[in-house]
Amino acid sequence: MNKIIAFVKKETVLTVSWVLAIASAFIVRPDKEYIGYIDLKSIGTLWCLMIVVSALTEIGVFDRIGEILLGRTKYVWQLLALLVFLPFFSAMFITNDVALLTFVPFSIHILKMSDKERLLIPVVAFQTIGANLGSMLTPIGNPQNIYLFGLSKMRVDEFVLLMLPYTCISMLFLMACIITVKGKRKKIFENSDSASGIKKLKKPDTKPFYIAFGRKRLTAIFGVLFILAVLSVAFPTVVRYPIVVVVILITCLLIDKTLIVSIDYALLFTFVGFFIFTGNLGRIDDVRGFLVELVKGHEVVAAVVSSQFISNVPAALLLSEFTTNVKDLIVGVNIGGLGTLIASMASLISFKLLAHRYNEEKGKYLLYFTGVSIVFLFVLMGYALL
Repeated sequence: MNKIIAFVKKETVLTVSWVLAIASAFIVRPDKEYIGYIDLKSIGTLWCLMIVVSALTEIGVFDRIGEILLGRTKYVWQLLALLVFLPFFSAMFITNDVALLTFVPFSIHILKMSDKERLLIPVVAFQTIGANLGSMLTPIGNPQNIYLFGLSKMRVDEFVLLMLPYTCISMLFLMACIITVKGKRKKIFENSDSASGIKKLKKPDTKPFYIAFGRKRLTAIFGVLFILAVLSVAFPTVVRYPIVVVVILITCLLIDKTLIVSIDYALLFTFVGFFIFTGNLGRIDDVRGFLVELVKGHEVVAAVVSSQFISNVPAALLLSEFTTNVKDLIVGVNIGGLGTLIASMASLISFKLLAHRYNEEKGKYLLYFTGVSIVFLFVLMGYALL
């Protein structure tokens, strides 16, 4: 029983998705149409990106990038900008959750070594908000974008132009937040002109096969696979996702089988659960008619409000069944990731990482993050409605 409770606490959204899926199956009995519920393209593409990014993280690519950039900083405001905008921009290509998994521990380490732990709460809060907002610019920035982009049949440039104003506003607002931090003009090291005095981060433990194969060669291989995964999203008729899945699977089997089990399959199974639930809802005439009327013409508001309670990925899957205005839905679920801690599941990652190392600070962090996140939400919501 304790193991079940622990699992539910750890994977709450996954549990809810399958409880809803199973409950709905008693109303709409399983049949051959269930197969059509599941968007295999979204699942396959997300799997590819997660595998490749996991490999690049294991090799230490993102740590190395961070070290190079960090060596060029001198003042506290530069350090803040670096730590906040690393996840902001990287989330556009490696997803918001992976960006936070990569750079929050990196930032905690850097702040501790530079004796700037007083900045921990604002830095992690801004990083979390930044990753959620940066990820909305591209079709591969977060799971809901991968799904909705395929559903919308938009071109990549159309998607980027749709979300570009929100991204620019977010970037300017993040800069303004950095300016408000006290002591921003001080040097990171009082007796040094640069942050190059910070020791290099310890690289992830490299496995024997990685060492034998060579870090540069592995970086090149997985870099090419990452490009293929991105192209399968941007140009699905040219680069077929099933081929990319097979290529990545074979590569992992040849290089490191553990990569296949290293990713968060809970996210993928959460998608499957909600696909079944929303598919069944769409087949209940009375429910479908009610939700269509509720969402129609109010896609942004409906997406933002529902995201606060069930998070933006499930909100995207649910509401997409009841509207044809996918563009407004894309805007709504992306800015809907702001607000409460559960509005975006990526936000929980930062909270867990911080609480694990500084448990006594989690209450302060939660208040600070929620307050700042709500302000961002109102700003972007106001722009969207106007």
